[in-house]
Amino acid sequence: MVSDSTPFRAAAGGLLVKLRLQPGASRDRVDGSTALDDGAVVLKVRVTAAPEGGKANAALIKLLAKTWKLPKSSLSLVAGQTARRKTLLVSGDAAALRPRLEAWLSALPKA
Repeated sequence: MVSDSTPFRAAAGGLLVKLRLQPGASRDRVDGSTALDDGAVVLKVRVTAAPEGGKANAALIKLLAKTWKLPKSSLSLVAGQTARRKTLLVSGDAAALRPRLEAWLSALPKA
């Protein structure tokens, strides 16, 4: 059971983001954070791209880079390339990135 209520974790070289990706959605969007059945807190993201040939993963990185105003090159998938649950590494200073992304997350409209 995960006790932290955020999808963000400091790591060597940056910030890890736990995600749940829904490919084939009607539009690209970030739904916010949600707790899964196992207690893990993830960032729920939807993309229109199909889950074939890495298209959904590329759309995920493009969407989050644009949303977070970061270069696409600073985002990389480190786990879950073919699964819905993924781990993304945001390269940079975790101490600076985490408060910025936490503030962004708390400002998202609640569903």
